[in-house]
This record gives sequence, C-alpha cells and structure tokens, in this order.
Amino acid sequence: MPSEVVVVALIALAGILVGGAYTTWKNSRVAAVVLAVLALLALGGAIAWY
Repeated sequence: MPSEVVVVALIALAGILVGGAYTTWKNSRVAAVVLAVLALLALGGAIAWY
C-alpha cells in the first residue's frame, strides 16, 4: 500500500473520530474525550507516517 494512502486514511479516521467526539459531547463527556484522544493519535500517526 502506498504511503500516501495510509496518510490519507489516518487523516480520514481522525476526522471521523473528531466528528464522533463533537456529537457525543453533550451526552457523554468521557466518551467524547476518549474519541478526541484517539483522533489525536490517528493524526499524530499520519504525521509520523508522512
């Protein structure tokens, strides 16, 4: 798999996780924080992979 595909996939995953964190913020702040941390990890992985 080309390197660019992995980077784009990780950025897309981070975007989905940020959207999930934003959506769940009013209902469950703990779950939203967990999703936000996972999004940061995915974005960090994309930056490291690049």
